[in-house]
Amino acid sequence: MFSLFILLLERVGLIIIVAYILMNVPYFKKMMSERTRLSTQIQLLIGFGLFAAVSNFTGVEIRNNEIISSQIFSTISDDAVIANTRVLTISVAGLIGGPIVGIGVGIISGITRYLIGGVDAYTYVISSSLIGLASGYFGYRAMKVNRYPSIVTGIILGAIMEVIQMICIIVFATYTDNAIHLVKFIAPPMILINSLGVAIFLSIIISTIQQEQRMRAVQTHDVLNLANQTLPYFRAGLNEESAKQAAQVIKDLMKVSAVSITNKTDILAHVGAGSDHHVPRKKIITDLSKQVIHSGEIKEAHSKREIGCTHPGCPLEGAIVIPLYVNNEVTGTLKLYFTDGSKLTYVERRLAEGLANIFSSQIELGMIETQSKLLKDAEIKSLQAQVNPHFFFNAMNTISALIRVDSEKARELLLNLSNFFRSNLQGAKSTTISIKKEIQQVEAYLSLEQARFPDRFNIHFDIDKTLEDAEVPPFIIQILVENAIKHAFHNRKSGNDVFVNVKKVERAIEISVEDNGFGIPEEKREHIGRIEVVSSSGTGSALENLNKRLIGLYNNRSRLQFTTSDTGTRFFISIPLEKE
Repeated sequence: MFSLFILLLERVGLIIIVAYILMNVPYFKKMMSERTRLSTQIQLLIGFGLFAAVSNFTGVEIRNNEIISSQIFSTISDDAVIANTRVLTISVAGLIGGPIVGIGVGIISGITRYLIGGVDAYTYVISSSLIGLASGYFGYRAMKVNRYPSIVTGIILGAIMEVIQMICIIVFATYTDNAIHLVKFIAPPMILINSLGVAIFLSIIISTIQQEQRMRAVQTHDVLNLANQTLPYFRAGLNEESAKQAAQVIKDLMKVSAVSITNKTDILAHVGAGSDHHVPRKKIITDLSKQVIHSGEIKEAHSKREIGCTHPGCPLEGAIVIPLYVNNEVTGTLKLYFTDGSKLTYVERRLAEGLANIFSSQIELGMIETQSKLLKDAEIKSLQAQVNPHFFFNAMNTISALIRVDSEKARELLLNLSNFFRSNLQGAKSTTISIKKEIQQVEAYLSLEQARFPDRFNIHFDIDKTLEDAEVPPFIIQILVENAIKHAFHNRKSGNDVFVNVKKVERAIEISVEDNGFGIPEEKREHIGRIEVVSSSGTGSALENLNKRLIGLYNNRSRLQFTTSDTGTRFFISIPLEKE
């Protein structure tokens, strides 16, 4: 009996080793977390069914209560039986996968055992099915509360399942006396081994899952801490200063060799190893980053060659490059570098993926906040620049002068001034308005300016009627027209023309405002739309705010552009039609 115990313990040891290996395979761990799904249960049934079959072929052959053979066999003599770990496999299958897996594995194991032969081989088809049903029932109860049976429960159930096996051997035996003698010989070691094996198998699963949960808790804490510390920087947008601060925080908390953040073309920040040649304000130099920006997919590198840095002394040997998205478009990359490529593991990849999603959301939220601020700023600056006290008093003086000579004209201008105020206030409530309303705003403004300076300038509109309901950011045409009136003609009294054109070009709306003025001075050209340009006739920031709003709303698919010469200037904007 002791020899049988040792032989069965060897076979249980092999099963335990297999269980340990499986629980360290990510795919199998994922299956354990999705065991209620039918597809997972089918996979478990096939896997444990294979184990059960192998258990039959690797059992211990017994004849007349003596051990005959412990080698692998496919058949045994008609007067022999097999002591094996089949019940252990069926029990674990049912406790993990529930009734479908338990019964399925039981039937597979019973049929396999029947084909091997021996005394009353049909008995094991019945006992295996009953064990599968019983273990599956307890597994189903545990699955309902999303738990695994405890280790103590595993010991008890393992013993009960083997007792069911022994009862079936006696009940369905052809010769009851011989069956009782057999049970007395094999029951103690098999009950002990089965209960011990089920408990150990469950303990491996439970401890692995608990370790995974603890690791996730630690990672969640780290991610939240990292997200909290980088939040102010990423919400400031992707620029050199914010990227450098964020990269330093990520490097310190993630313990990587270097961190780099880029936009679509340039390195914004690089902190750590390789910073002598991975320099901010330089073009992206690694092939890996270029591939990620082009494909939008995460890339890994485990050697210098895969990274694609051409610098001969680059110490970086491993990297994860993750795309950063804004409005579903790649806007840059986050790169984690390692001087030892072996430190780049599955854990680092998953952590980096989660962080990239968080950082993308932070950047997008920052852009939304910036847009809100810019819109309000545009409203305030528009009111200050266009409806400031000077403009207001000029308009009122013009209206009061007309009251005596042309009361109807004065009334018309007063209504236009009212409409102008109303349009400014309405435009501040949303990020876009229809082109029709934008033109009405421009016309209200022009009527007041032309009343002050009769015949000083001529405005020519060419608007595609099919685009009147299309949505564009508020104030854009008005700002460009006003810019032309204030800056294009200097003190020229006549012959001043402004052409406003709105048309459809492919899947975009092209808006252009052109004048026949004197052009933009060369020293100011590179600053137009980028920074405030000092002007004696305005705040100097209207075009800068307009350009920022366009870039933020349309993610670099729209921006303020211009051409200029000494015969005039043309500002033009292309706005995607899908933003209607």
